[in-house]
Amino acid sequence: MTLKELYSKIGGDYEQVIRILRVEKLVDKHIRKFARSEAVDSLRKAGQTMDSTALFEASHALKGVSGNLGLVEICRLASQITEEFRPGHERTMTDKEILEKIDSVQALYAKVAEAVKEYEAQL
Repeated sequence: MTLKELYSKIGGDYEQVIRILRVEKLVDKHIRKFARSEAVDSLRKAGQTMDSTALFEASHALKGVSGNLGLVEICRLASQITEEFRPGHERTMTDKEILEKIDSVQALYAKVAEAVKEYEAQL
C-alpha cells in the first residue's frame, strides 16, 4: 500500500497533507506517529470529567495535528469540540452530544490506527 492509498483508505486528504508537509517522508513519519499518539485518549479522558479547560486543550491539540495531517473528519469534529469549550464561548451542545462527538473521533482514530498498521506491515 502506498501512502496515497493509505490516505484514500482512511478518508484523508492526501493533497492537503502534501501541501502542508511538502515531502512524503514527513507525511509517512507523522501519520505513523499520530497512529500511536495519546491525543484521542486525552480527549476521551477530558470528556469523562467534562472539564472544559481540558476538553478545550485536548480538542484544540487534536484539531491542529489532524488538520496538518489532512485527517479532515477528525479535524472537523475536534474543531466543533474546541469551539464549544473555547473560553468565553457559551455552550450550545449537551454533554451527551459532546460525548457522541468524542466517540466518533475515537472510531475514526481507530480506523486510522488500524490502516497505518496495515501500511507498516507492507513496508
